[in-house]
Amino acid sequence: MKQWMKMMAGLGLLMAQPWAHGEEVPACIEVTVGGYRTADYNCLSRQMGNDPQAAAAAQRTQEALNVPVNKRAPNSIGLATPAATSVRMGNTFGTSVKPQRPPVPASPSPLPR
Repeated sequence: MKQWMKMMAGLGLLMAQPWAHGEEVPACIEVTVGGYRTADYNCLSRQMGNDPQAAAAAQRTQEALNVPVNKRAPNSIGLATPAATSVRMGNTFGTSVKPQRPPVPASPSPLPR
């Protein structure tokens, strides 16, 4: 019984082999001229261009780039955010209209003006 199952499994594998390969893409050839290697970029472009999902991915990317201005993040269009204003104002955020500044040095600078 075991021998019969092994034989049937082997037969099944042999029958499935022609469909397992599918459509093979021809290999791209690299050429060496004067010690420099170069690839066939037309062949590589053809291989990369056969992706059926590439058009859908490009369309999603284009849609993501064309977000309406009212849906964009405020900092991406130059508007102030509470976090940025808090950094700019320092510890006076919410208590004063003047931003926090370091104290004026008590002694004058020894450098000539």
